[in-house]
Amino acid sequence: MTEALGSTATPESGRPEDIESAETTSKKARKGGKRGKKGPVARLALFYRQIIAELRKVVWPSRNDLVTYTSVVIVFVVVIIALVTVIDWGFSKGVSYVFG
Repeated sequence: MTEALGSTATPESGRPEDIESAETTSKKARKGGKRGKKGPVARLALFYRQIIAELRKVVWPSRNDLVTYTSVVIVFVVVIIALVTVIDWGFSKGVSYVFG
């Protein structure tokens, strides 16, 4: 029998029957597993446990950092509001001058 050229997943004997059986056993081994056997409640509980574990890894900002970040955001928003207000006022004056 001839081997397939470029085949990387050949068993020791190299026979096509062995290749097919090796592929089917690898597919059967993947099916199920830990996730496949659990019900929806157990999977939901696992999901929430993983969320809590990830939240414990978070480096939370200190109070000073939080005040600094909040101040920067508020100042930025106020500046953008002022900029949009000035542009809007300028456009309204320009439109009223042209069409008014």
